Amino acid sequence: MVPATGATTAATATDLLGFTNAEQRMTVPVSIGPSGPYPFIIDTGSERTVVSRELASILKLATGRRVHVTTMAGQSELGTYKLSDLRVNMIAPDTLEAPAVDATNLGAPGMLGIDALKGHSVSIDFDKNVMEVRASKRRGMGGSPDDIVIRAKNLYGQLIVTDARYRGKRISVVIDTGSPVTVGNLALLKLVKTEKSLGNVALLTVTGQYLNADYRVIDSLDIAGVGFHQLPIAFADAVPFDRFGLSNTPALMLGMDSLRLFRRVQIDFANREIRLTLPRSVNAVPARFR
Repeated sequence: MVPATGATTAATATDLLGFTNAEQRMTVPVSIGPSGPYPFIIDTGSERTVVSRELASILKLATGRRVHVTTMAGQSELGTYKLSDLRVNMIAPDTLEAPAVDATNLGAPGMLGIDALKGHSVSIDFDKNVMEVRASKRRGMGGSPDDIVIRAKNLYGQLIVTDARYRGKRISVVIDTGSPVTVGNLALLKLVKTEKSLGNVALLTVTGQYLNADYRVIDSLDIAGVGFHQLPIAFADAVPFDRFGLSNTPALMLGMDSLRLFRRVQIDFANREIRLTLPRSVNAVPARFR
């Protein structure tokens, strides 16, 4: 695939890639009780829903327990607020205890994680620039002839694709709509050392922590028969890979910069299925047709 616009700008010094850049992520309208709707980011790479401290203060939400939260850069202990009447579209999850972070780091009033999305489907239409949370359909229903259907396994609620390869070597892929950039682990970096490096970058997380990364452009990658070309990846010792048991296995978290190369993306948690609609231009084609 062709890289997203601006994704391959040379980095001669330490640059900043913010996970909080709302321009790279779309939002869905979320109501909390009689208030809202508020634009929440959807993060399919996060186990927990997160709320900004500012919104929690405005709504006078009841406080919950203190919990340990894992981000790309490490673990933090955060206070939580209870979301007892959260609604997105026609979906109303059970009461959630949402860790609270500053809105300036989050880039939105809140963020929906796997705890709010489980059993449902996330649909992203990049042609219309619209994201929706829907009820899951029965497997095999709907779709178009341009769709590539990828089966995934469920681990801690996240969908992990194991049918992926770099130069013939198997890798694992986590679909991460919460990150504007694609992140690879150090085990994958060992395989791509000869690929073009753009320099060092710092990744900013929702808790305000920084994670140093080696930003490289990968010549080619195959995910379930879809060939990616000139794909930019930020390589780092990111904590979630250890959480998934993928520290020693070549793996990446596919961010919005890569997902935006498709016309539509549907992530169905109930059916453990990811559906990608190929672009009208020939920037991405099934590997078997290349």
